[in-house]
Amino acid sequence: MAASSPSPAGAAAGLPRGRREERPALLRRWARLEHVVLAVGLGAGFLALWEFLSQRELIEPVLFPAPTKVASAWWFLVNADFFPPHFWVTMFEIAMGFVLGAAIGLSLGILLGTIRVVRLVLYPYVITFQALPKIVLAPLFIIWFGFGPASKIATAVAICFFPVMINTVVGLQLVEEDALKLMHSLRASRWQVFAKLRFPNALPHIFAGLKTSLTFAMIGAITAEFLIAADNGLGRLVQIFQLQIQVHLMMAVIVIVSVLGILGVWVMDALDRRVVFWREK
Repeated sequence: MAASSPSPAGAAAGLPRGRREERPALLRRWARLEHVVLAVGLGAGFLALWEFLSQRELIEPVLFPAPTKVASAWWFLVNADFFPPHFWVTMFEIAMGFVLGAAIGLSLGILLGTIRVVRLVLYPYVITFQALPKIVLAPLFIIWFGFGPASKIATAVAICFFPVMINTVVGLQLVEEDALKLMHSLRASRWQVFAKLRFPNALPHIFAGLKTSLTFAMIGAITAEFLIAADNGLGRLVQIFQLQIQVHLMMAVIVIVSVLGILGVWVMDALDRRVVFWREK
């Protein structure tokens, strides 16, 4: 009988232990690279089609300006003297809204997730507040906080606190019963159970809420700049360009906001991997 060729598993088994452990990691890197190439290729193809249709005026170039024109508008914006005040005002509003909203959501989530009485009393009110369209609160925020950044920050906080809160509650409650019994058998205090078991178990859920909350803070701050009489901000720029029907400049601002969102999520992903280092990737 002819000798059969060695299988990949058999070949891998013949490798040293370190080499065997490197193979799955290498395969995962290649898979990620393949996904990146596919994503970039899809985006490049879409932009090329858009450019072709706009240049040939198969779509209205004023309403759907070519990507090259949007890129030129983006370069004009980032080098314009009037742009930095608008940019940094919005960044401040997003950052403050996210930090305050995340702090409120985390604190409230810990209370609801660990104290049953608090959960039974407050949870219906939290759900009721979440069901309320936050935009209707904008007039109140203007009266309470004025026309400056504070009213936009308040809007961002009102929108972005809930994902952190609900994910914290879910994470604190999704604890294995056997793990709880083990902690109790070791005579762990309530604080030790929270610090050593419940909170670490909730961290992956909390970071998922933080990533969502960051995008919600951007939505809240920029939407508030639309609705509230703002002097500065990226939302104010979009409003000005809309009145002037300069769609290419509007799209350039949208690109800037999108890039900010992507960078923010990447930062949160990096922090997630660093803090929740024990989670399987």
